[in-house]
Amino acid sequence: MTTSANAAILGTGAFVPEKTMTNHDLEKMVETSDEWIVTRTGIRERRVADSDTASSDLALPASKQAIDNAGLTPEDIDLIIVATITPDMSFPSTACWLQGKLGAKNAAAFDISAACSGFIYSLIMAKNAVEAGTHRHVLVVGAEILTKFTDYTDRTSCILFGDGAGAVVVGPGNGRRELQTVFMKSDGSSGEIMQLPGGGSRNVATHETIDQRLHYMKIRGREVYKFVVLKMAELIEQAAAENGITKEDIAAIIPHQMNSRIIEGAMQRLELPMQTAYLNIDTYGNTSAASIPIALHEAAQEGRLKDGDFAVLVAFGAGLTWGYCTIRW
Repeated sequence: MTTSANAAILGTGAFVPEKTMTNHDLEKMVETSDEWIVTRTGIRERRVADSDTASSDLALPASKQAIDNAGLTPEDIDLIIVATITPDMSFPSTACWLQGKLGAKNAAAFDISAACSGFIYSLIMAKNAVEAGTHRHVLVVGAEILTKFTDYTDRTSCILFGDGAGAVVVGPGNGRRELQTVFMKSDGSSGEIMQLPGGGSRNVATHETIDQRLHYMKIRGREVYKFVVLKMAELIEQAAAENGITKEDIAAIIPHQMNSRIIEGAMQRLELPMQTAYLNIDTYGNTSAASIPIALHEAAQEGRLKDGDFAVLVAFGAGLTWGYCTIRW
């Protein structure tokens, strides 16, 4: 057991596939248009992994960058948590595959499945582990290849998703980039709003389930929109109150990149300027658990986060699941 300390983000990293799928590419595949997609989602393009690429393959370079950014080596990592709903396979965990590729021989490794909230859930687990003193350096990764589970005959959902990975290393803090308050919750009674019905023990892969296209994601977008706009504003206000500040004191909100209209609606409800929210959904689309760590890495690299800034990471996902982590940068 190590000595406990306030947990902090020691390093960040991100990786996306080289291949880009634009809205104009989608126009050739399904009845849609660039204008329709941009107006309703804010997405202009997304990245697509090759057919022989798995989630752990995307996680590897993102993880190496985060570990290097933290000034550590893979042997310094003693716990790996991967948030994903697109694992390499049912088992072993994607975290174990990643551990082997990294050579992180001193780490325990496991996956968390909380859909788009997965990175927040994982970050909370990492914070708890460091502050309890059970682990010193925790690698937290969000990695997704959603395009392999996207139904390109469904014009309302196929426009949304992209592939990518983001990573952070969490360890003992020294007053900078420390994780402050955290919160996570779920509502299993609303699980049917967002789901991938096929492939589990309820609907194992058969000719019938494949013919019914059950192995692709099913999204009820209107219900998601109503829920997230209200809940995101509520969580931001809760995060500010629990840290003894006002919502106007928040320097940056890094939300799960689900839909720019949803984020705009929440910001209007909060009466905060849109520039408070960091967005990159136009470039990457919705990458589920990978979206927040990718955005956090880019915001840090761009100097969007400055010493002393108060930032809120907030996410919502299938389950339903939701949560936030706050950071004093």
